[in-house]
Amino acid sequence: MTDLNRISVSEFKSAEKLPVVVVLDNVRSLNNIGSIFRTSDAFRVQAVYLCGITGVPPHKEIHKTALGATESVAWRYFENTEMAVNELKNNKFLVFAVEQTSNSVMLQDICFENNEAIAIVFGNEVNGVAENLLLLVDGSIEIPQFGTKHSFNIAVSAGIVLWELYKKYRIKKNL
Repeated sequence: MTDLNRISVSEFKSAEKLPVVVVLDNVRSLNNIGSIFRTSDAFRVQAVYLCGITGVPPHKEIHKTALGATESVAWRYFENTEMAVNELKNNKFLVFAVEQTSNSVMLQDICFENNEAIAIVFGNEVNGVAENLLLLVDGSIEIPQFGTKHSFNIAVSAGIVLWELYKKYRIKKNL
């Protein structure tokens, strides 16, 4: 690990984090959950919020794809996603759904000022982000697509969005 310049779990816990919380709204696939933990570790996100039917660690299927990231990345469980979104908004987070809506902003066009804390809601693999949540969030982010399909796998979406946010924060902080 040291040859790869990787930090330990204890170093991760005390390291500066990307001011981003990933919110999973009723995600069914335990493999997707594990993959999102692993991606969240890679970009040092602040936390992952698991909501509703979303599985929680420890679980062998989550562990299979997380590869230990559930030990490094902070996480919390909420019985429903509205509770998580309301708590985040009360803590001054901007909350965005990753969803195709009539008012969605393309990912590359999303702007934020002064390294604001952001929460990103990813929805159920079949139904997307719940309609009632779309009324609570500050906006929707859409990932541009140019093929015949109209969506990405949720774990792929999380990777794309977190990479773009990481680049934007890094530029703002001149890292």
